[in-house]
Amino acid sequence: MEKQKQVQKKQSATAIFFEELSKSSGLVTFLAILTGILISGLLVAFTTVEVYQAFSVSFWGGIKEIVKTAWSTYSTLFMGAFGNPKDIVAAFQGGDALTIRRAINPFFESLVQATPYIFAGLSVALGFRVGLFNIGAEGQIFIGALTATYAGYAITGLPAFIHIPLAMLAGALGGAIWGFVPGFLKAKTGAHEVIITIMMNYIAFKFTDFMINGPMQDPNEYTPKTPWIQESAQLTHLFADPIRFHIGFFIALGVAYLVYWLLFKTTWGFELRTVGSNPNGARYAGINTTKSTVIAMSLAGSLAGMAGANEVLGLNFRLVPSFSSGYGFDSIALALLGKNHPLGVVLSALLFGFLRNGSRQMQLKAGVPIDIVSILQALILAFIAAPAIIRTIYRLKKPDIEEEGVRVSGWGGK
Repeated sequence: MEKQKQVQKKQSATAIFFEELSKSSGLVTFLAILTGILISGLLVAFTTVEVYQAFSVSFWGGIKEIVKTAWSTYSTLFMGAFGNPKDIVAAFQGGDALTIRRAINPFFESLVQATPYIFAGLSVALGFRVGLFNIGAEGQIFIGALTATYAGYAITGLPAFIHIPLAMLAGALGGAIWGFVPGFLKAKTGAHEVIITIMMNYIAFKFTDFMINGPMQDPNEYTPKTPWIQESAQLTHLFADPIRFHIGFFIALGVAYLVYWLLFKTTWGFELRTVGSNPNGARYAGINTTKSTVIAMSLAGSLAGMAGANEVLGLNFRLVPSFSSGYGFDSIALALLGKNHPLGVVLSALLFGFLRNGSRQMQLKAGVPIDIVSILQALILAFIAAPAIIRTIYRLKKPDIEEEGVRVSGWGGK
């Protein structure tokens, strides 16, 4: 009798565990990613000629070809993002330093790709937390890169431990100025930040082109390029070639912690989140919503500006036209995937970084278009934005408390 009661208690405890797990938003996120991967794999399979040829022979042959195609796609994506395990083991057994670096380079290159995503994702997430849609991260990245480049080559004679922080701060300041303008207009005139930031993106692109083609162009170059930044301003690389991994990744992690501390451990952060969740209530409680809006957009701009500074100081060492590959726009999806939480943003940035780096290998070796990664990201985002779909597919229970969403102010609202 006692054993039977113990068994029943264990079963009830297990049932409670799985019931609570089914309500977890983390499980929904995981299943959204998994579902996106499965659907993308099927999309690749059904756009491959070999699959239809196999189906024309036999049904099971077609199924096998689908599995084979999906496996080939994602195995090359994995090896492009993390490296080939066989090559890594063989390289360490051989002991040649260059061979080892080449074998592990894909993993570190994925971290390199993830670094600007962390900065830009934090920028958009911070805006969302305050009820603002910062769609101008791409332009802020350009301005941050521009100001960091100028500080990197125009200021000379400084040691690295002063020059590197100074150049990064210059990038943050440039982005902050570009974020301040829509924040100020939003707070003072009610102009919608989406319209303003979209327009300022175009201004940033053209202004950067003007500066590279004019005042900041290297006189020794016929094509539009800035001078090389000083070695003292270059972010320290932790390995020799071909690995490009640098300290910018750890700076990004440190900034993510500072954003977490600001939002969740300070009175100022509480006020910002209150303005984002209920601006009328915040105003009634005596919180200066105008000041909070301006500060939030300025901080968001500074974070995006650091993404641009990271690319110049850590990788390119000079600025050329159209240097960014859409990090600012991707960061919107990234912030939503990370639930606008700094830890979630870091994890989402790592996912996007691995996908971005692995997609190149996938295209070269598996012959799969690199655009399939964009489709995968879009599917994941769609499932994250509509968790009811995932809960319906996998028969998950609804959470007792409604899941937190993104609230942005209405058109023309203050």
